[in-house]
Amino acid sequence: MWFHIDPSSGTPIYRQIVDQVRQAVAGGTLRPGDRLPSVRDLALELALNPNTVAKAYQELERSGVIETPRGKGSFVTGGDRGLPPRLRREKLELAAERLAAEAYHLGASDDEVVNALRRKLEEARRKREDV
Repeated sequence: MWFHIDPSSGTPIYRQIVDQVRQAVAGGTLRPGDRLPSVRDLALELALNPNTVAKAYQELERSGVIETPRGKGSFVTGGDRGLPPRLRREKLELAAERLAAEAYHLGASDDEVVNALRRKLEEARRKREDV
């Protein structure tokens, strides 16, 4: 598969998996109905503890990005679009907080951050339209 795990990153490994699945869904690489590798298969492929992959899948399922019908595997649902507005706003605020902290540490200006975000949103929109 296309996962890239960086053990030396300050980001926990399960979070790297979650973020990469979310990016793949937003970018159209993963589409609703696509099946993810089993926990065991992905753990073997990435040389990880299966509990790490299971934790990532549980978070993705809790947030509505994937669903895991018992005995059938894990499938992309299409993202968090069905979240209640309050929860969606809270999740967006958390993402914005992480972006703001990263921008601060990079010394980026407000304009640089806004322009980078606009470019990424436009890329994601184009990728979804191309699917």
